[in-house]
Amino acid sequence: MVTKWSVVGFCAAVMFVLTLPTVLMADEWDKATKLTFNEPVEIPRMVLPAGTYWFTLANNESDRNIVDVWNSDRSRLITTILAVPDYRLKPTGKTVVHFTERPSGAPEAIHSWFYPGDNFGEEFVYPRSRAVQLAKQTNRPVLSMREPVPTEPQQIKQAPVKAVTPSGEETDMTAVVGTKP
Repeated sequence: MVTKWSVVGFCAAVMFVLTLPTVLMADEWDKATKLTFNEPVEIPRMVLPAGTYWFTLANNESDRNIVDVWNSDRSRLITTILAVPDYRLKPTGKTVVHFTERPSGAPEAIHSWFYPGDNFGEEFVYPRSRAVQLAKQTNRPVLSMREPVPTEPQQIKQAPVKAVTPSGEETDMTAVVGTKP
């Protein structure tokens, strides 16, 4: 005999099962990654003091990615960064952050960030004046955008991206970014 309560219980169980995958995939959707740095690190437009931060992908529809950097408990957005897809041949089970080598005494600059298990990561885009300095210091091209750098996500998404060579010349970013194996 089917009772009203057994139908309600069955419907509740079905709803729970249907919503479960969404809840389990929440962090993978925005690639939320908790990073702790024991020394200051440079990101586009600022230096983060030593501490714990959350890096997440913002919700956007463009083909470029927007990275949000949050404080340790994700209660305050610190900055929003333009990034472009970067590629690596072999994914790892851990978060990988590539740094740009810097002179002694200067904080290392984050070049790219890869979520565990992904071949594609995010290569950070620096303001042009800083990109020129980093390219000269590292003797390799650095992605750049014109200044003043927009602060609103919609404006950031539309900013043209170039690469700056160690000699200070601008070139197309496709000559620099590893988007294919």
